[in-house]
Amino acid sequence: MPRTRLATLVLPLVLPFTLLGTSAALATDKVTVITPYLSQPGTQFYVEGFEAAAEGRDWNVNVVDTAGDVAAVISRIEDAVTADSAAIVINVDPAQVGAGLALAGEAGIPVIGMDAGSHPDVAVNVTSNGYAMAAETAGYVVDRLDGEGRVVMFVFDAFPPVQVRGVIADAIFANTPDIEVIERITPDVADGGIADARARMEAVLAANPDTGSIAAVWSAWDQPALGALQAIEAADRADEGIVITGMDANPEARAAIAAGGNLEASMAQDFAGIGRAAAEAVARAIAGEEAVSRVVNVPTVLVTRANVDTLD
Repeated sequence: MPRTRLATLVLPLVLPFTLLGTSAALATDKVTVITPYLSQPGTQFYVEGFEAAAEGRDWNVNVVDTAGDVAAVISRIEDAVTADSAAIVINVDPAQVGAGLALAGEAGIPVIGMDAGSHPDVAVNVTSNGYAMAAETAGYVVDRLDGEGRVVMFVFDAFPPVQVRGVIADAIFANTPDIEVIERITPDVADGGIADARARMEAVLAANPDTGSIAAVWSAWDQPALGALQAIEAADRADEGIVITGMDANPEARAAIAAGGNLEASMAQDFAGIGRAAAEAVARAIAGEEAVSRVVNVPTVLVTRANVDTLD
């Protein structure tokens, strides 16, 4: 929603395309990457991975950050079409920018999702399996609590890759009779999510002052988990054993896990791998190849105290 270079995840990805013929290739090397989320560490590393993979491909890559303004993505897609881009890469909910995608489709410009979401006008979405990641971290919480306790959730339903994580965690907690979700919070992500998550967690702690009244915090990405950790430590409630899990395994989260505090687990995505795979998808689309599968999942791994020091 962190720079995670995982040797165990650097696997060869064979993107599922079939060749239609090079006649569909566009005669320009402009590639436009558009996102409203460049302040998020994960997005930064997707983009870095994409740019690294673009080197030597004779592309002119233009990265456009709309700084949290999702609606502005439509205009930026229009700009990319006017500039005769060979391909457009988006890191945003495609359902919210359908007008721009339709314009790109009319112009014959392929659109690739980089941890975006599936959509009829997105040729391929390269991502991680959010369902599996959420199942692992929510399952971790259930196991750590022996199936009993009050849980705070941090979610972000406005962005499909994060929204699906919340759906799965909701289902797992609902399927555990003695787990009670006491808050389901959507933090302000303008600054990445840490500051507002901390403030929101401080309010939850104040409303639940008794020891044991909060057993765990499940977060759909790392920034709210880190904000919750700050709030718990500032309130001198770290010794209560409140279990915190995040997702993305960004460097700050990994350091917190290694320190042995309340933040115990996160899911490491291969962000650089997603960027590289997105670049490969762009290359194949420009060459006139059609995707057989419209979703490419890059492998992930659960990061805990047991393995955090073994990851590159």
